[in-house]
Amino acid sequence: MRSSHTRSAAVAAVVATALATGLLAGTADAADTAAAADAASAGPVRIHDIQGATRISPLAGKQVADVEGIVTGVRTYGSRGFWMQDPDADDNDATSEGVFVFTSSVPTVAVGDAVKVSGLVGEYVPGGLNSGNQSVTQISKPTVTVLSSGNQLPEAVLINEYSVPSEYAPAGDPAAGGSINGLTLEPGRYALDYYESLEGTNVRIGTSRVVGATSPYADLWVTVKGWENPTRRGGTLYSSYESQNTGRLMVQQLTPLAQQPFPVANVGDRLTGTTEGPLDFNQFGGYTLTARTLGTVASKNLQAEKTKPQAEGELAIATYNVENLDPSDPQEKFDALAKAVVENLASPDILALEEIQDNTGAKNDGIVSADQTLTKFTEAVKAAGGPAYQWRTIDPENNKDGGEPGGNIRQVFLFNPERVSFTDRDAGNATTPAGVLQDGGKAALTHSPGRIDPANAAWEASRKPLAGEFVFRGRTVFVIANHFGSKGGDEGLTSHHQPPARPSETKRLQQAQAVNGFVKEILAAQKNANVVVLGDINDFDFSDTTKALADGGALYPAIQSLPKSERYSYVFQGNSQVLDQILTSPAIKKFTYDSVHINAEFADQNSDHDPQVLRFRP
Repeated sequence: MRSSHTRSAAVAAVVATALATGLLAGTADAADTAAAADAASAGPVRIHDIQGATRISPLAGKQVADVEGIVTGVRTYGSRGFWMQDPDADDNDATSEGVFVFTSSVPTVAVGDAVKVSGLVGEYVPGGLNSGNQSVTQISKPTVTVLSSGNQLPEAVLINEYSVPSEYAPAGDPAAGGSINGLTLEPGRYALDYYESLEGTNVRIGTSRVVGATSPYADLWVTVKGWENPTRRGGTLYSSYESQNTGRLMVQQLTPLAQQPFPVANVGDRLTGTTEGPLDFNQFGGYTLTARTLGTVASKNLQAEKTKPQAEGELAIATYNVENLDPSDPQEKFDALAKAVVENLASPDILALEEIQDNTGAKNDGIVSADQTLTKFTEAVKAAGGPAYQWRTIDPENNKDGGEPGGNIRQVFLFNPERVSFTDRDAGNATTPAGVLQDGGKAALTHSPGRIDPANAAWEASRKPLAGEFVFRGRTVFVIANHFGSKGGDEGLTSHHQPPARPSETKRLQQAQAVNGFVKEILAAQKNANVVVLGDINDFDFSDTTKALADGGALYPAIQSLPKSERYSYVFQGNSQVLDQILTSPAIKKFTYDSVHINAEFADQNSDHDPQVLRFRP
């Protein structure tokens, strides 16, 4: 254990140098820094001296010489380098015995080599200083000497349900802007501290459940806590800002894909046997087991769900984010999406689509019409045995609604004219605000289709809600299709700020308030109006955004009618969560709701979202 010392001028110079590099994410504890400086002057620097007992190395910005360790992993792609570990640990659980050596070129060492390394200690922040991500302690610009080869590796630390604490992270230091960087690690109390205390260390997991399917980037997510907030289909539910699910861990492999393809896994599968390698941190998920030895996937044969068809007297309304669909996408994508509409969604009467792009997709050419996209999609639905859907939409102003530049994504209503009719009334353009009037004691829209308050600053660089009137068996139903602002700019759960910053919530809260106000106008004109608000809300069912949509009892988040284990439409970093929603006005008292799980849990996806379906009798 280190003793405490006061900060010296030399230590202050070390910190100043580290800050000047632009890599340091925060400052180290003064006592920790001074102790490490003393250790460096007293004898050879050890890896635990470099790592220290906080997230920031007390030697950041300082040259170290002849640091010894055993190579435990070699990465020949991406951030090239190798991990080494001191087999003789100190008695402080907070100090890691492993560290990454950044070589920039393909390393010339091999696993099992005993090496001596000299170089510059630094803190690299994956994603950049403004990302909020924690940093990786590393040695860069190294001089490496191989002392011997074929050495036994340090025994891997077992990460399991017993070793990972149930509490996620300490509260950030207010004096440091909410950062936890300068706090002494408590690996027996907090999960993030536990993982950080193993940064660069050789670790292993046993058979674990997959909670995030294999991505196109050759990674997957497992949980080492099989009992932690399970979903009905094998995932892990994110049900509050306090249920971060501490057992989640990203898994990648060190072997290049050309030599060994990464296994394909869906949620609920098992990664069996032993998976072992250094514990890294990356910008796309935080702590990551970079597997030197990868387990084997045992499939649970997860099947895509199929919703129940609507009865003759039931109106079925669905929402589906089709992920930047445009005519240049392969016909296979159109066919797969269309098949899902017919077979998995049972051909809903009204279908709100999000992320329909214009006729030239992401080509930034000023074109905003999407008639070719919609023709191709509706023809694919007919070819799959579905209805001859008609559509209504409003073309956005060029590059004013966010998304891919040139793509001009928008919401679109599809409807089956054999079952439901659309009330066309003075259709607005991109800048025309729809209003509410009273006609014979009933509510009506001034523009159908129309956009809600498009000049409101809440919709800047974001999709404006699309409102429309439909008639089913003589009853009017108002439908409002949404695609709220994304979570871009928010910090991840593993941020060095705790709680993480979530600035995107401000815009979605304003958007929700605007939609809620419009719904209240409809209900003021007709108390028993049937109003359905749906779409990619980009926020959780427990969020302030959802609460604002429901304010005053104007709407009810229908997904909350499901058992908790089924409340999700998206899987992100191993957390099954709600982003897509359907909300109902008070007049819709009885309904059935289904989050139809066909994409989010699967490695093979047609979209990254699961569609939602509501059935009721108006």
